[in-house]
This record gives sequence, structure tokens and C-alpha cells, in this order.
Amino acid sequence: MASLKELRARIGSIKSTRKITSAMKMVAAAKLRRAQASAEAARPYAAAMRRMLGELAGATRGEDGAPLLLAGTGQDKVHLLVPMTSDRGLCGGFNANVHRLTVQTIRRLQSEGKTVRLLPVGRRALNFFMRDHADLIVDHVTGTSAKEIPFSVASGLGDKINALLEAGEIDVCTLVFNKFRNAMTQVPTCQQLVPMVVEETSTELEASNDVAQYEFEPDEATLLAMLLPRNLQVQIYASLLETVAGENGARMTAMDNATRNAGRTIDSLTQVYNRTRQTNITNELIEIISGAQAV
Repeated sequence: MASLKELRARIGSIKSTRKITSAMKMVAAAKLRRAQASAEAARPYAAAMRRMLGELAGATRGEDGAPLLLAGTGQDKVHLLVPMTSDRGLCGGFNANVHRLTVQTIRRLQSEGKTVRLLPVGRRALNFFMRDHADLIVDHVTGTSAKEIPFSVASGLGDKINALLEAGEIDVCTLVFNKFRNAMTQVPTCQQLVPMVVEETSTELEASNDVAQYEFEPDEATLLAMLLPRNLQVQIYASLLETVAGENGARMTAMDNATRNAGRTIDSLTQVYNRTRQTNITNELIEIISGAQAV
């Protein structure tokens, strides 16, 4: 049985830990409100961008010389996976879920005879894949846990992906990230970026007789050449915002659970401490009474 001194030390240590986890919970909650607002505000813009380009791409998808971001290279041999995680830990299974889904996707693609490349985003993703899949990493991006993520991060990442595509080093590019649902739920998601996936609603509208006819100025090919790189950056930026919101939500939940567990542990140790102290007092009284009776 632990001594009273050891029990007091353990209780004091856990109380200090509870103060830290409680403070981290409040900080994450404050950051979550802004991150959630940013992620939710970006969703309609990203969805509208996809729909607009889907409708615009209908006239050029089957033509020769279609942009690579739209039509791809025409092959399906080399896949680039872009797992997005946080730079820091202490957020429950938030990062592990992305790691797990990415590893499952790697194994599935390799079993189909495909070549896989990785471009980790976030220090946790980089550290994880450097252990077992270092030979697959072609580049990496860190610094995604900042209070405000500048659009330049998504722009630079989009330029890297576009450069790999134009160099013929990849055929397909897929994002792997946690889609924010609420503070307790983040859904691991795969989103294909290259070639761009046309929304089903756009295809249905093109087949409908009620679809409006538009004349584009400049022509569709010129517009696509300008807008497709921008769309790539917008989709990446929206995913980064989802990742930041999910990270703060997961950290707030994890720290809340840690604070509750610390409180329960303190209560349990306090009971053990009181019982041990009472036992020691009782033994001392027995010894005093026995000594007095012996005299």
C-alpha cells in the first residue's frame, strides 16, 4: 500500500494535470468557434465552384486538349494521396483516423497494381508516414495549426500538385482529411481532386431539355484554363479549414474527457488517502492503549 506522502504527491500531480487539461479545453473551445464559422462559410463557396465548373466542363470534357486538371492524363497508374492532419497532438483519435484511412487506401491501390505517392500535410502526418512509408513521400507541408491559415498555404499546395501533374509524375490526386460535423464527430473523408469529379446534378441538367443555354466570353476552354487551378486551391483551402475546425473540436472533447477522468482519479485517490490515514490513526491508538494497559 502506498504511503500517505506518496498519495499526497500523486493527488497533487493529478490536480496540476487537471488544471492544464481544463485550460486547454477552454482554449480549444474559443478557437473552435472561429474555426467552425470559417469552415461552414467556405462550404457553399467550394460547392458552388464545383458545380459551376462541372457545368462549364460539359462542352470540353470529351475534346482533345482538355485541361489536365479536368480530364487527367488519361491513365490511372500513379495516385497521389494528400493526408491532412494537425501539427500538434492531444486531440484524441483525430489524426489516427486520417492515418488509418490513408494506410487502407495505400494498401488497396497497391493491391490493384497502382503506384502510390504521398504528400503529407501537417507534422503529425509527416512523422507517421516517415516511419513506414518514407519512400512514397514526394513533398510535405507543415504549419497548418496556425490561428489563421492564409490562402497562400492552399495556393502553394495546389501549385505543387499541378506541377506534379504537368510533369507526368501523377495521374490521380486524392485528399484524405477529417470533415467537420460537430465538436464530437469528425468524419474521415477521401475527396478526389484530379481529375475533377463532375457533380451528378450537373450531368443531369445537361441531359435535361430545360437546361439554359449560355454563351461564354471568352470561350469555355479559356475559362477552364483560368478557373481550374483556382478551383483546386479553393477545394484544398476548404479541406484545410475543415481540418482546423475538426482538430479544435477533437482537442476540446479530448481535454474535457481528460479533465473528467482526472477528477474521478482524484476522488478515488482521496478516498484511499483518507482510509489509509484513518487506519494509521487507529493503529497508533491501539498501540497507545495496549502500552497503557501493559503498565
